[in-house]
Amino acid sequence: MIELGKKQNLKIFRIKDVGAYVGEADRENAVLLPKRQIPKDAEPGDFLEVFIYKDSEDRLIATVNEPKVTLGNLAILDVIEVGKIGAFLDWGLEKDLLLPFKEQTYRIRQGEKCLVALYIDKSRRLCATMKVYDYLSSNSPYKKDDRIIGMIYEIKPEMGAFVAVDNRYHGMIPTKELFAGYHAGDSIEARVTEVREDGKLGLSTREKSFLQMDADALQVLTVIDTFGGVLPFTDKSSPEVIERELNLSKNAFKRAVGRLLKEKKIKITEKTIERLPTDKSNL
Repeated sequence: MIELGKKQNLKIFRIKDVGAYVGEADRENAVLLPKRQIPKDAEPGDFLEVFIYKDSEDRLIATVNEPKVTLGNLAILDVIEVGKIGAFLDWGLEKDLLLPFKEQTYRIRQGEKCLVALYIDKSRRLCATMKVYDYLSSNSPYKKDDRIIGMIYEIKPEMGAFVAVDNRYHGMIPTKELFAGYHAGDSIEARVTEVREDGKLGLSTREKSFLQMDADALQVLTVIDTFGGVLPFTDKSSPEVIERELNLSKNAFKRAVGRLLKEKKIKITEKTIERLPTDKSNL
């Protein structure tokens, strides 16, 4: 059976002026491969690997070009334009791929990239969806402390950021590890903090505490400098203030402040943290 959205090896039944007709046993259901795509020296009886999609008139058509995504799989695609019914994506074929507005988890714009899966809609047309959760696998090869690359495809403040690892596997940065500045659509590098029983990956964009502390201490000093050397709050301030001003959790901030106190690079008053001038060049 000729399958929409998939690559298949099909037989050339006949070659006409418009192109070659390819199919399986039933030549009556053969699909057109446009003339400009017929390989040199191809003849009736030869088999070709083709991808099946639909043309602008909603007819099945074959192509030897390589699509950037196939049915049920995921890929990061460029947004070519945004129209009245949705966005159109470059998936490597002549006819751009439609991403309907109802399949967008956030509004995308021309020139951006987005992670999508390819599916067949109710009208039997190939479309893209950003609702990719059900297309991801929990059978990843990663283990604790491995480094991964992925894309954030959705953020739920009460849970965290959902990440497509390698555009294939389930991952999530829990809320306690998620700080300001991250958005859906961001590509990230992260560390695997756990492999859950269901195979999904727990992630963090931060290093282990003892490795992260140096970077956090430097960040605290940098922010103190932006306040003219005197930070107008302390490690007793609310987690919301600390995250807003430093993009750190309260615990990470307290560890960094403790490090700086031990190294005598700051002093703490009742309401401020002040930088000591002597060690500014030592961190």
